[in-house]
Amino acid sequence: MAFAVFLVVIGLAALVFGGELLVRGSVLLAVKARLSPLAIGVVVVGFGTSMPELATSVEAVLADAPQLAWGNIVGSNIANTLMILGGAALVSPFVLGGKGTIRDPLVGALAALLLLGATAFAWAGTLLGAAMLLALAIYLVVALKSERTAPVDPELDPESADLTPSGWTRPSLLTIAGLAILIAGGQALVSGSIDLARLVGLSETVIGLTVVAIGTSLPELVASVLAARKGESELAFGNVAGSNLYNILFIGGATMLLAPEPITREMLPLDLGVMTGAALLLLVLAWVAKRVTRWMGALMVLAYAAYLATLVVLAS
Repeated sequence: MAFAVFLVVIGLAALVFGGELLVRGSVLLAVKARLSPLAIGVVVVGFGTSMPELATSVEAVLADAPQLAWGNIVGSNIANTLMILGGAALVSPFVLGGKGTIRDPLVGALAALLLLGATAFAWAGTLLGAAMLLALAIYLVVALKSERTAPVDPELDPESADLTPSGWTRPSLLTIAGLAILIAGGQALVSGSIDLARLVGLSETVIGLTVVAIGTSLPELVASVLAARKGESELAFGNVAGSNLYNILFIGGATMLLAPEPITREMLPLDLGVMTGAALLLLVLAWVAKRVTRWMGALMVLAYAAYLATLVVLAS
């Protein structure tokens, strides 16, 4: 009990510290690489903060429990959109603009519909897994090409003055260190949380969809909230959109390659329905509302709380 609490406390501290380093390094990388903060959020931060989900899912597949991996993917995407984006909006409302803010949620919604269809119609196989990985690779190439920005003039932006050819070192080290600390903190927190959940009698299913999903999503939460607090709303939004894509296409594709069997239909209609609805909500916010206000964020967090409460009631 005491060691589990210790892991939770250490994990939370590491998440906050690592998230601070990651946001600082990512913003500097965006300037140096002539990429928008949105692109860095999708490619670098989104990928890095998805590492806990990847590690958890691979471990589940190797332990001959691929359905736990799919539950982690679905639960993490729900948490990313409703809890993380909603929580970040409560800290600092988002104003969304630019083609990337529509493109990324659109691809994310299509990926969610693909996962929903694969589950409903029992699509499975190594070919599907390879297709998902190929789709992600094509998307990343297109996104990076379209998000290139003009070189920054050091006289207009003094903070970028030190980003000479040798100036990659500091932003790269900050980003790598931040990611490493985030991942380590997430693993410690998940381990401690699972032990505590078992001590209070929660089932494995509820633990997978709640504790593990929330725990592996905490790096995204910390990175997004800190980015929002610093006024980097594109970075925060890109982190969520990118993480959702990686979860389905990369982690899901890898899971399907390693364990080419149909996804459990137990997640229909509730879990996959909520995940797909959340993905479509993200698209509507980017395309129609073009903003995420505090009241919208509050409703998203409340919706996530209602989803968790429903899971607990159904499992009891």
